[in-house]
Amino acid sequence: MNKIFRILLNYLINGAIVILPLGTATFLMVWIFSKVDAALNLSGVLWVDQFGHPQYIPGLGIVGVLLIFLVSGIIFTNFVTEPIYNWFSKWMKRLPVFNFFYTSIKDLTEAFVGDEKKFNEPVIVEMNDFGMKKIGFLTQKDLSKLNLLEDVAVYFPLSYSFAGQLCIVKAERVKSLNISGAEAMKFVVSGGVSHL
Repeated sequence: MNKIFRILLNYLINGAIVILPLGTATFLMVWIFSKVDAALNLSGVLWVDQFGHPQYIPGLGIVGVLLIFLVSGIIFTNFVTEPIYNWFSKWMKRLPVFNFFYTSIKDLTEAFVGDEKKFNEPVIVEMNDFGMKKIGFLTQKDLSKLNLLEDVAVYFPLSYSFAGQLCIVKAERVKSLNISGAEAMKFVVSGGVSHL
């Protein structure tokens, strides 16, 4: 009886290892998709049936957002000149509360996509004299404005989270890693269990 119980327990664990990440990832993707789509979907306003009831078209909200991104990218790439962009940025900085959210989200977005990706230089930092090391991303090499001539800024993402902390460390304790930024981020966010 004990042997059958151990076999069944082993099957249960192996099944959980396969299904849990797959199911959770699928659930999260469907949940995010449905929430974003429901919030941005205008099909109920634009289309009604013969009885005057709104018609919901799944996916129209996501398609609408993608079209807005595409059209905005075309316009800003081809028609907005640098002086217009600088004027727009100057006006955004004059709105106190809005400016905080706008610049924070803009910087975070540009950290992952765009021409100036910020998390593209993974490093390993020796944290103490006992050999403890942390993987992070070099974000600033020049901290002379802070009067820290021998230090650099390193961002350490937290495992199983999208949060992190910025630390100022001695440049001599920082070594570059020979992997891509995406591989390093995946390794850290997974708590080190993701294979490099």
